Amino acid sequence: DTSLTEVNSFSPSVPISPSSMINQYKFEDGLELRDLFITVDDPESHITAIETFITYRVVTKTTRGEFDSSEYEVRRRYQDFLWLKSKLEEAHPTLIIPPLPEKFIMKGMVERFSDEFIETRRKALHKFLNRIADHPTLTFNEDFKIFLTAQAWELSSHKKQGPGLLSRMGQTVRAVASSVRGAVKNRPEMFSEMNDYMETFSQKINLLDKIAHRIYKEERDYCNEMKEYGPIHTLWSASEEDIADSLKGIASCIDRCCKATEKRMAGLSEHLLPLLHEYVLYSEILMGVLKRRDQIQGELDSKVDALANKKTEKDLFSEEIGKLEDKVERANNALKADWDRWKQNMQWDMRSTFTNVAENNLRYYEE
Repeated sequence: DTSLTEVNSFSPSVPISPSSMINQYKFEDGLELRDLFITVDDPESHITAIETFITYRVVTKTTRGEFDSSEYEVRRRYQDFLWLKSKLEEAHPTLIIPPLPEKFIMKGMVERFSDEFIETRRKALHKFLNRIADHPTLTFNEDFKIFLTAQAWELSSHKKQGPGLLSRMGQTVRAVASSVRGAVKNRPEMFSEMNDYMETFSQKINLLDKIAHRIYKEERDYCNEMKEYGPIHTLWSASEEDIADSLKGIASCIDRCCKATEKRMAGLSEHLLPLLHEYVLYSEILMGVLKRRDQIQGELDSKVDALANKKTEKDLFSEEIGKLEDKVERANNALKADWDRWKQNMQWDMRSTFTNVAENNLRYYEE
């Protein structure tokens, strides 16, 4: 489909070998440029009279001067990650905040608080923090620094210093009022193109997600059938002396096929499925970011209209319009820069993940 040609195209300078292509990108990424390393590990269950929850250890190593120490170790629960995400969205309404893993878990594959669920969530939380750490703006957010360094009681105290109820209500009312205004009159063409791109991207990534889940389910059903089919030949060989060796050989072959299929399924569940779900969430986040940009634009448009209809208080309105114009420009510039960065990362993620799936399939069929 040519509507997403840019997503699927390869640079002619990229080596033909998939492995060498991935290595080239990893080499160019360059770990030596990073000054903030974060690890999420060691999940721990907590059972109280009210609830059961999991905390994760967050270890941070850094060479940045604004940190008081070079290494920190704190424990965080999922609600703390939610708080961080909301603070980042509040501070940077037109930046693309990475998604949290609440929807990463595939229905029917894992149960809440099972080892598989916890490990899948741990990996996603690890990716969430490292995506923020690699972001040129979000990485220097003060709330992010507090999240990484504050002890549990300090973080709890800091959370209570958030905006009051009336302030939050005011923000909600403004957001609702902006959202019902209808189409923005003066939306730049670039953001209309972004909106069209994201609508197409959302449809395609959701379709890919459904297809990948269907493939995984079919592989799982096939594997379960083989697990039943193999032992039947072993039992059969006990009552058929003339063809016992052949039947045992078939049983052994089925067992090897089963193990190879399980390995291929592991590749899908560990790499492809989480990535596609992450970008399903990204598509929702980006549509939200574009709406917030439109709301800021809409606020400016309404003030300009009000000024045109008013003969008095022109100086006051002109000052407000000047401030809103600056706000719109900052919002536009932030989104433009983040958009290019996000597309580049998305293309790299898709390219490397689907290359990995292809290589796993080659190995599977060779076996």
